[in-house]
Amino acid sequence: MTAHPTGAWTVQQARNLVMDLGDRIAGLKFVIHDRDPLFTSAFQEVFKGEGLRIITTLPQTPRMNAICERVIGTLRRELLDRILILNERHLTLVLQEYLIHYNGHRPHQSRYQRPPDISMQPARDLTDLQSVRRKPVVIGTINEYHHAA
Repeated sequence: MTAHPTGAWTVQQARNLVMDLGDRIAGLKFVIHDRDPLFTSAFQEVFKGEGLRIITTLPQTPRMNAICERVIGTLRRELLDRILILNERHLTLVLQEYLIHYNGHRPHQSRYQRPPDISMQPARDLTDLQSVRRKPVVIGTINEYHHAA
């Protein structure tokens, strides 16, 4: 994150992402981005070098960004509208904690109200509701509910 991104900064972020993904980048096929001038040809070459196809959204078609806009809206409604962010470091910590909640616990409508990482969680019998415990996460802004051990 930066207050004043430049094309060079964006290229470096692309390089960092490729390094962080490591071997997992082989499972990707596309990079989709809008027509922001920050996405320079050097930015695209980072991903083309990894064998990814670059897709640029069409001009004046806001629906092409719908998934990204939906994620941003979710972040704003569930998190950022409820917390006063102090600085860049604080924002990074809050977003990292929310990402764990989002993928590991938060229900997703498109997945039959199950989180993406449901395979990592043990199956539970929902008949015993007295053993449910609340766990505050993301600096106490969100609550997760679990069965007590």
